[in-house]
Amino acid sequence: MKFKRLFLSILILVTILCFFRGWLYRNIVTYKSIGQRQSYLPRDKNLISSIEANVDGKKKIDIKSIIELGLSTTAKHLHYSVNPTTNDPNKLIYTKAAHCVGYSTFFAATCNYLLKKYNLDKNWKARPQIAQLYIFKTNIHQFFSTPFFKDHDIVIIENQKTGELFAVDPTLNDYFYIDFISFKSN
Repeated sequence: MKFKRLFLSILILVTILCFFRGWLYRNIVTYKSIGQRQSYLPRDKNLISSIEANVDGKKKIDIKSIIELGLSTTAKHLHYSVNPTTNDPNKLIYTKAAHCVGYSTFFAATCNYLLKKYNLDKNWKARPQIAQLYIFKTNIHQFFSTPFFKDHDIVIIENQKTGELFAVDPTLNDYFYIDFISFKSN
């Protein structure tokens, strides 16, 4: 009887955590920008073709749809690697292995391509950012001595006129399906 109640309690807790993982993550973890990364334009025909394949004939699209398309395209083509890799999306389309920098540059290039395609590029721009993670206002990078954990890359999609922005961690999204994150600029 006790085992059954314990099992049921754990099952309910895990289910709640799964459904509210994005909300929990955004309320526990905050990203703070410490710089920007180089942006890339999609030039490779295979990269452009793969972005276009995800569009699926959509005629009208909004900013959140572009972010969703960018995340799905990125997740479809990349897998995480701790080994040194290129950050150029025009090469990542072939190598497929990336760390957080590659994920961010690939996602930003995909979003910027779609923003231009749908004539939203005059207002919106996606920029790869170097950030640090704070859990309950504590910088977690201070606890690691390896250069690999000195920072983490994300993407900011910002409306240049209104200042509205969306913060996205494409690496996190690929593994935990969390779309938006909490972000604070310097």
